[in-house]
Amino acid sequence: MAALGGCAVLLAAALLLSAPAATEAYDSLDPNGNITIKWDLKEWTPDGYVAMVTIYNYQQFRHISAPGWQLGWTWAKKEVIWSMVGAQTTEQGDCSKFKTNPPHCCKRDPTVIDLLPGTPYKDQVANCCKGGVISTFNQDPANAASSFQISVGLAGTTNKTVKVPKNFTLKTPGPGYTCGRATVVRPTKFLMGDGRRTTQALMTWNVTCTYSQFLAQKTPTCCVALSSFYNNTIVGCPTCSCGCQNNNTHPGSCVNPNSPYLQSAIDGPGKYTGQPLVQCTSHMCPVKVHWHVKLNYKDYWRVKVTITNFNYRMNYTDWNLVVQHPNFNNITKLFSFNYKPLSPYGGRINDSAMFWGMKFYNDLLNQAGPFGNAQTEILLQKDPETFTFEKGWGFPRRVYFNGDNCVMPPPDAYPWLPNASPPMKQPWTLKLLVFWTALATLLAYYV
Repeated sequence: MAALGGCAVLLAAALLLSAPAATEAYDSLDPNGNITIKWDLKEWTPDGYVAMVTIYNYQQFRHISAPGWQLGWTWAKKEVIWSMVGAQTTEQGDCSKFKTNPPHCCKRDPTVIDLLPGTPYKDQVANCCKGGVISTFNQDPANAASSFQISVGLAGTTNKTVKVPKNFTLKTPGPGYTCGRATVVRPTKFLMGDGRRTTQALMTWNVTCTYSQFLAQKTPTCCVALSSFYNNTIVGCPTCSCGCQNNNTHPGSCVNPNSPYLQSAIDGPGKYTGQPLVQCTSHMCPVKVHWHVKLNYKDYWRVKVTITNFNYRMNYTDWNLVVQHPNFNNITKLFSFNYKPLSPYGGRINDSAMFWGMKFYNDLLNQAGPFGNAQTEILLQKDPETFTFEKGWGFPRRVYFNGDNCVMPPPDAYPWLPNASPPMKQPWTLKLLVFWTALATLLAYYV
């Protein structure tokens, strides 16, 4: 019965640890991060309105990469989309009841996508036509928003008759974002080009969408390996960090670099589905981050960071890396990466940093192969009150790649200092000696 009770406790603990947290969408490193969709009604039409829709990325380190965003909703009444500029719907729907000049879309639940770069100017608006890619304000503020214009019919022509859409969805292009209800807010004001006059939207509503890594994918997408100059041990990514090899039951889950079927696997079905095809490894992660404590100086210490892409189907464009470490308030010099402190605690503590590649140099992390990695070295000044290499202090607390939390090795596996080696098992002779000594002490006491 005791064994059964122990198993029940272990099972309960496993279920508790594997269950998603109630605050999964909240991230302490980006507590206010979200994507806000703003609808500004600019003018009335005979049967509806013309609106400018803008998607703002207010997340510090999570961007939307190719093939871009997909925005959906459900109309509150029987609205149709007469025309769009800067975007398009994926389907027109059934417009058979319109005998002439059919609308752009008649679906009750349209899905809108961005237009591609190179779209003719007559079909563009400001901040459109980037293939659905939206950067972060930290990396590229000029491209942290995406806009399109929409002409809506059969919708009502006053603030009282217009109904806001429902059931907003945002895909990038997979799941991950949960959108709230549209909320009517104070109308947006627009400053004219001369800076002397402002105009006002007829009506404005906002939709806020938050990200959950658990909803985006069931398994992690990256892992962390650790090493140091003071220990020969390289602590690799934990086994099965992002899944396990199952080529026996599901062929094609991974591929070896020397396999004769490598190229056919890359070019075969599913290349553009977004599903990764990774190199066969013990961790099975598309991306690995290696943190190496490289050198120790009198007043400084040096770290080398390597990002390796094991995904044969993905070039990571405009990637970013977020690392949390208590010594980041003393970063002295950084090589070949851009850097910005995040300061998630209102500037009181600076222990989180965002890194990303330099434009036209290493901002593209190539797919798996000889060029699928990016490296940097970080020089940090020592703080005499806090600096130590003991107990894994020199290694990061958390690591994110493209906004997803990476799997860290367990703390007891970190490389240890030579003078703090793990305890060795006692030989059986020593255990026997301790036993007889204790027995002799007891006999002497009672006899």
